[in-house]
Amino acid sequence: MIDQAFVLGAGLGTRLRPLTDQLPKPLVPIFGKPLITFALDHLAAAGVGSFVINTHHLPEQFERVFPGASYRKLPVRLIHEPFLLETGGGIKNAERSLGEAPFLVYSGDLLTDLALAPLLEEHFRSGNDVTLALRETGLARQVALRDGKVIDIGQRFGHPGNLDYANISVWNPVGFARFSLGEKISFIPVLTRWISEGGRIGGVVANDGAWFNLGSPEQYLAAHRAIVERAWRPDYLQPKDWPVAVAADAVVDPTAQIIGCSSVGAGCRIGADAVVEDSVLWPGAEIASRARLKSCIVRAHRAVAGAHLDDVI
Repeated sequence: MIDQAFVLGAGLGTRLRPLTDQLPKPLVPIFGKPLITFALDHLAAAGVGSFVINTHHLPEQFERVFPGASYRKLPVRLIHEPFLLETGGGIKNAERSLGEAPFLVYSGDLLTDLALAPLLEEHFRSGNDVTLALRETGLARQVALRDGKVIDIGQRFGHPGNLDYANISVWNPVGFARFSLGEKISFIPVLTRWISEGGRIGGVVANDGAWFNLGSPEQYLAAHRAIVERAWRPDYLQPKDWPVAVAADAVVDPTAQIIGCSSVGAGCRIGADAVVEDSVLWPGAEIASRARLKSCIVRAHRAVAGAHLDDVI
């Protein structure tokens, strides 16, 4: 029912530093797969055939992930924001690329397999201007929903909320008129004002499936652990052989040990008698002989020796 999506990729990912000093948050690898490509796989499985992605921090990294401006033969248009416009400003900035058809908005740093079909169906059934995917995440609980309509966000009108925005929504192009080009603004206060003016802002509770919060290096590691422990692999995912614990071209000495939820990226080298436990190695990392890593993250092309615990290298 909707064949285009605006995927938010422009955030700074400050809470995930120092990982995001090297990569934008939407591109950090999850068992070797860039985080944002989970969003694109999810959307493609729902019928989306083209993507618009906004960028800001390290934009050249996005060009490397999407060579030829495509993903799985589907067109990808990157829109660079020299100055961060936030979610609402980003939507307005993408108006020319999105045109006059409804579109999905999906956070590029989101990892989930919640069902998209009920969100799309409710949007068109109810004739909404905007429909939000909502969830009991335990994080914000700012959204009040009654009979499928969002009646308040952040108790602006005195209605306590018990739901959080799940970072996925459906928009009609009428929403572009609620923003000014070049304006730096979140779409949340705009929706709140729109509600007060009679806007048709709906919501769907989406508590199904997994929804990972990757707000810190510790949560990034915890997501890898949960993926292994739950054997989590969304039906929508490409490639079919994900997750791969050790990349095919990694060089691992036969005496080295790879333990637990560890992920060894492309081109990594692990020396003799090294132990890598519950740790994530980004592409090109080099682990010296007899090194000991537990609950660590090694960024791309870093060399590591000695013993490390709960460390980002």
